Amino acid sequence: MNIIDAIINLVNNPVTRLVEYYQGKNRANNAGDSLEEYIKDLFANTFEMPENERLEKISEVFSYLGNNSNPPDAMLNGGDAIEVKKIESDNSALALNSSYPKHTMLASSPMISAACKKAERWNEKDIIYIVGVVKQNNLKHLSMVYGMDYCASDECYSRIKSTIKNGVESISGVEFAESRELGHINKVDPLGVTYMRVRGMWGIENPWKVFNYVYARDKTKNFTFMSIINDDKWKTFDNTNNLIQLEQRVEALNIENIKIKNPDNPAKLNSAKLITFYM
Repeated sequence: MNIIDAIINLVNNPVTRLVEYYQGKNRANNAGDSLEEYIKDLFANTFEMPENERLEKISEVFSYLGNNSNPPDAMLNGGDAIEVKKIESDNSALALNSSYPKHTMLASSPMISAACKKAERWNEKDIIYIVGVVKQNNLKHLSMVYGMDYCASDECYSRIKSTIKNGVESISGVEFAESRELGHINKVDPLGVTYMRVRGMWGIENPWKVFNYVYARDKTKNFTFMSIINDDKWKTFDNTNNLIQLEQRVEALNIENIKIKNPDNPAKLNSAKLITFYM
């Protein structure tokens, strides 16, 4: 299963009344959890399955399912990593907290759990950022974009992080403890009883704002979908013809050739596919 399968399943199963749908199946109680359950169903095509069969299929399709404390949110078995983000406003940025944006997902990252590293044999995975705008429990807009097209390479962010960390640790007269954060300073006060944690709080503009030069949402529609897949990634899939054939039958589905900015060098343009759907 891959992103092409997920898009096909979305066109065939557009669930927009998220909370109502997943509450009715006793799978989720809030919009965030409902969105994550919907994404699982999109990739595993498990919409109408009894729960026991659904869980078995999800276990086959995904090698790892995480949570807010353990990114990524999911990994496809032998395929891409997935990060799901819910926002409530059309223009909201994404809060990434202590984890900077991922161009790709590395097994060597200190931010991922041991369970994720051991879920399958892997060193690096492409990562799909899936962002949903949920208003009054209804899914209004959904986007799927790859980290390699959305944000800069790891070096850009790790350089900033290490520069800040080194600066914090150059402060004299205090004691530092080992930490994955930017710094953990002990004995800040004369009694030596106060400590300070220095944390990075990362965020990134949402995909609609980042790619507004190639796509604009039609907010008069009940639901819109947008995905961008660079041509090199597109060529790795063996099922793109299934999506092309579906486009010929569904008027609201469109695949367009576009040029997008290279996140590491915006002077360079990369060829990509823009896939859109609306209801």
